[in-house]
Amino acid sequence: MESPNLLVASGSKLVSGSMRKNPTLICVPIMGESVDKMVVDMGKANASGADLVEIRLDGLKNFNPRENIKTLIKESPVPTLFTYRPIWEGGQYDGDENKRVDVLRLAMELGADYIDVELQVAREFNDSIRGKKPEKCKVIVSSHNYQYTPSVEDLSNLVARIQASGADIVKFATTALDITDVARVFQITVHSQVPIIGLVMGERGLISRILCAKFGGFLTFGTLENGIVSAPGQPTIKDLLDLYNFRQMGPDTKVFGIIGKPVGHSKSPILYNEAFKSVGFNGVFVHLLVDDIAKFFQTYSSNDFAGFSCTIPHKEAAVKCCDEVDPVAKSIGAVNCIIRRQSDGKLFGYNTDYVGAISAIEDGLRGRLNVSGGISSALAGKLFVVIGAGGAGKALAYGAKAKGARVVIANRTYDRARELAETVGGHALSLADLENFNPEEGMILANTTSIGMQPKVDETPILKHALGHYALVFDAVYTPKITRLLREAEESGATIVSGLEMFIGQAYEQYERFTGLPAPKELFQKIMAKY
Repeated sequence: MESPNLLVASGSKLVSGSMRKNPTLICVPIMGESVDKMVVDMGKANASGADLVEIRLDGLKNFNPRENIKTLIKESPVPTLFTYRPIWEGGQYDGDENKRVDVLRLAMELGADYIDVELQVAREFNDSIRGKKPEKCKVIVSSHNYQYTPSVEDLSNLVARIQASGADIVKFATTALDITDVARVFQITVHSQVPIIGLVMGERGLISRILCAKFGGFLTFGTLENGIVSAPGQPTIKDLLDLYNFRQMGPDTKVFGIIGKPVGHSKSPILYNEAFKSVGFNGVFVHLLVDDIAKFFQTYSSNDFAGFSCTIPHKEAAVKCCDEVDPVAKSIGAVNCIIRRQSDGKLFGYNTDYVGAISAIEDGLRGRLNVSGGISSALAGKLFVVIGAGGAGKALAYGAKAKGARVVIANRTYDRARELAETVGGHALSLADLENFNPEEGMILANTTSIGMQPKVDETPILKHALGHYALVFDAVYTPKITRLLREAEESGATIVSGLEMFIGQAYEQYERFTGLPAPKELFQKIMAKY
C-alpha cells in the first residue's frame, strides 16, 4: 500500500512521544458557507495539526467556481481535497450534474491535491481526464452506504469496482448497526493492496475512525469542533491527537476499551490514554458501544484486542463470556475487567468495582468520624443500603458484607432485590418502600444504578426527605460528579462520596492488569481532578 512521505517508526512496546508511528493522514472537513469562513477554518485546521483539509464545496452559499477555488487553494496552508457532494450521495448539491463534474475538473486543473468523485460517476469522470490529470492530483473514488455495512464479500466486490473505475485511492463509508460491523471494514483495510479509506458512520462505528491508524487506513476525518461534522460519528481532531494519541498508533498497538451502553459519557479513555502516554505504553483505549457482549467477543477475538473495562448493562453477562473468572468476581456474579491472555487468547474476568467503592466509602466514614484506619473496617456493624441489584450492586453488597456491614438491597423489582439479598445474606426492599425505611440513624446509602446520570441529571433514586437518616451517601454515577442525590444528601447533613472516587479506585487494578505496570496513582488523581 502506498503511504504518504512521512517518517514512520517501527513498532515497539514503549514508544517515544514525538515519533510518528503510522502514515495515516488526518483530514479536517471544511464546511463554511462562505469562502472567508473556509479560509479561517483552514488556518485553524493547520494550527490543530491537520495533514490536509476537505473543502466541501456543496456547503457554499454564493459559489463562483474559478475565483473561489483559486482563492481556497492559494490560501490553504495544507494540501486540499475537494468534494462537491450531491444530494443523491448524502451531500447538499442539488443542481445540474454536468456542471458539478465540471467544477471538480476545474479544481483539479487549478491545483487541488485530491478530488473526491462518487463511484456512480467515477468511470465517466476518469475517462474525461485521461492524459490531462496533473501528476500531483490523486482521485479518491468514494461510495457511501447510509443504511448498513455489507458483508466482507460484498465489500471486497465494492473495492474492486472502485479500483476498476480508475481510483488512485479507494474510499467507502458504511453505517454501523452493531459495533461488530466495523470488524469487516478492518478486515478489508488491513489486507488492501491499494491506498484505502474505510470508515463506518455512527457512534457504533467510532473505532473505525480511530483504529484505522493501526489497520492501515489512508486517512481519517477529524472535525474542528464537537458536533460540526460532515458525516455521523466523526471525532474532533483534538481528540484524535490528544485523547487517542493517534500519531503513536502502529500495527502492533494493543487495543483496550470500555464496553457499555450508553458509553460515550465514560472518562476511562481520558484516564488510560493519558497514563499509557506518560509511560510510553503502546496501547490505545477507546469507547465501545456494545449491544450484544457475546457477539462482540466472538467477533473481536484476536490478541490485538487485549483488555476491557465493562460497565452498565454488561457486567453480569460478561461473566459468561470469560474462560476463567476470579473467585471474588464469581461470588459477586459480575465482572468489570476482562483481560485477554496473549499466550492463548483466553478471556479472564475480574471485579475491581468493590475494592474501589468500598475503600472510598471507608475513607469517607473515617473522615466523618475523624479516626484513622484500625484493624476493623469503619463499615463493621453499619446498616448498608444498596440501591440496585445489577453488577455494581452485587459488587457493593458483597464488599460491604465482607467488611462486616448488615446489608439491605433496594431495587425497582423486588424479586431481583430478594435474589441478591439471599445470596449475600441480607434483607430486600422495593425501591418504593425505601422512602419510609428508617429503622435507625447513621445508615450508609449506596446508589449503584444509572439514575441521575447525564443527561437525566434531575432524577434521583430517593427523595430528599428520606436522606436525613444516613451518615454517608455514595453514588456510583460520576457524570456529573455531584449528582442530585449527592447534593441533597449533603444538604441533609450526610457525608458524600462521589462515584469518581470509585472510578479512580477500580481503575488502579485494571491499569495494572492491562499493562503489567504499577498504577500511576498521583497521575490518575490529577487527571480526574479536572472533572
